[in-house]
Amino acid sequence: MQFKYPEVLYALLLLLIPIIVHLFQLRRFEKIPFTNVKFLKNVILQTRKSSQLKKWLILCTRLLALAALVFAFAQPYFANRDIVKTEKETVIYLDNSFSMQTKGEKGDLLKRAVQELLNTVPEDEQVSIFTNTETYKNTTIKSIRNELLQLEYSHQQEAIPSVILKGRKLFSKQQNSVKNLILISDFQQNEQLSIQNDSTFTTNYIQLKPANANNIALDSLYIYEQDANSVTIAVVLKNSGVPVQDLPVSLYDGGSLIAKSSVNVDTQNKAEVTFSIPSNKVIQGSIQIEDTSLQFDNNLFFNINAPQKINVLAINEADDEFLKKLYTDDEFNLVSSNVNQLNYNAISTQQLIVLNELKTIPNPLLTALRSFKQNGGSLVIIPAKESNLASYNELLQANNFGRFKEVSNVTEKKITNINFSHPLFTNVFEKKVTNFQYPKVNHYFEINGSAAILKLENNLPFLLEKNETYVFTGAINNKNSNFKNTPLIVPILYNIGKNSLRLTNLYYTLGKENTFDVQTSLGQDAVLTIVKADEEFIPLQQTANNKVRLTTDEFPNTAGIYSIKNQTAELQQISYNFDRTESSLQYHDMALSYPNNTHTAVSQFFEDLKKEQSVASLWKWFVIFALLFLCIEILILKFVK
Repeated sequence: MQFKYPEVLYALLLLLIPIIVHLFQLRRFEKIPFTNVKFLKNVILQTRKSSQLKKWLILCTRLLALAALVFAFAQPYFANRDIVKTEKETVIYLDNSFSMQTKGEKGDLLKRAVQELLNTVPEDEQVSIFTNTETYKNTTIKSIRNELLQLEYSHQQEAIPSVILKGRKLFSKQQNSVKNLILISDFQQNEQLSIQNDSTFTTNYIQLKPANANNIALDSLYIYEQDANSVTIAVVLKNSGVPVQDLPVSLYDGGSLIAKSSVNVDTQNKAEVTFSIPSNKVIQGSIQIEDTSLQFDNNLFFNINAPQKINVLAINEADDEFLKKLYTDDEFNLVSSNVNQLNYNAISTQQLIVLNELKTIPNPLLTALRSFKQNGGSLVIIPAKESNLASYNELLQANNFGRFKEVSNVTEKKITNINFSHPLFTNVFEKKVTNFQYPKVNHYFEINGSAAILKLENNLPFLLEKNETYVFTGAINNKNSNFKNTPLIVPILYNIGKNSLRLTNLYYTLGKENTFDVQTSLGQDAVLTIVKADEEFIPLQQTANNKVRLTTDEFPNTAGIYSIKNQTAELQQISYNFDRTESSLQYHDMALSYPNNTHTAVSQFFEDLKKEQSVASLWKWFVIFALLFLCIEILILKFVK
């Protein structure tokens, strides 16, 4: 038993007063002689014994009545902890990610959780509620009732450690308040749980589980093969439930069905289905399936725009045959020119320029290359063995590189160190290669630089990159190196060419930073916009002479096919899809990891929390006891002789 006002208990000292009054006889008795002494003594004895008993009974009733009144004013109560004088803070995380679309025993997990919150949390109790997209701080269920009922699913899903960190920030800095953080989610197994305990608040997990974990998702799409007449696209499907036979898969161009197929999808396996479409055909495509579980992954949008070629200019004083084999006509517009016959007017229209072993870089070319780089072009520098280092160093320093230096006692070295994490090698190697037949170089220059893509065995760089300027430290002709004959040259130079103009992919994933280029020239103060129906926004963009680099991040936030426009002129299409991470319906076992803090029902948890925080007041009972003891005293005074 606890007391709301324990200081009132000091009033129990008042109980000493009736005790003192009863213990000390303040009245003096007068002695009167009487003839029959024997009879008189017997009467006095009996009277004194009954009087003493009555006094002790009255003393006890008065003491108990007074004590009961003191206890009543101290307001005693029963509770699991001292919460009467303690502020209560409740922060609730409500997961509204796509995986909460799955159906439990009583309907959609999210909708059911919202309904139980509205039914069990007191309307006037102050709480803070946050989702993956919204935050309602220090509010009441009554004031945000409509917002919760209209809460929509989101492709954004916070990791549990991030959710706990965000929830902690919503608590006040008050030290003696009772803080409860409540996480309502299905706790998908997208990443490992790494939760650090925080003693300042209690974390409770309400894990909602679907009735079944069956779901088929359109996982990805890629170009399987391509020739002059047709393009074959492959669609990858993923199943996280029971096997499905003859699942229909449809291909649409805009709103028109152009192909249909079927596929068998086994449990926990991926399946592929292919479609063939005419080459050079502009497609606003979407792949569709019918699945009753999650809905967001039943559509996969993609687009194939009109083919665009990348402009490459090779300025040569060495053989350029290897460049012609890499930069073929189907993807690139390669122009080769001797340095003495160079058309300087053509430089501004290029995306990539390759300086192929020039002995010296003329001053007009240096000036033109500075302007080219300022406008966002890509540059590859391959020095000659007999290079004029002064002209090269001027160009290198203009691009924030160190200086070329001659190496004393230069000997043949192998190129042994490969930076596998560099973007040029994305999807090139399945794993780090250790038994590679490394190329070698006879002559090279020394240069300071830490961002090396390739290094020699003496740890000096052979290929460096900075701001899309790529610098070889040695000539790659057959007399000086066998680099041209190794497999490395293909992904390096090809990806350099592809990255110089980042053509749009088949589709992009929402919620991630996506960068791509659009070949166009903008007027002064003009900007490109991305539009779909009534949705329009201006992405982050960087303008060059003949291209605009666009970057999207937070927007758009809905899947579909969008148009890139220059005012009213439509330039091309771009597609966005939701991340497929949530399509796999696998979950953490929170009850195993946190058995004392894991619950399975929203309503039951809040009922238990209400009982835990409830107070059983006892002051009324003590008032009743006080009246009862007073009544007993009256009865004693009236009936006890």
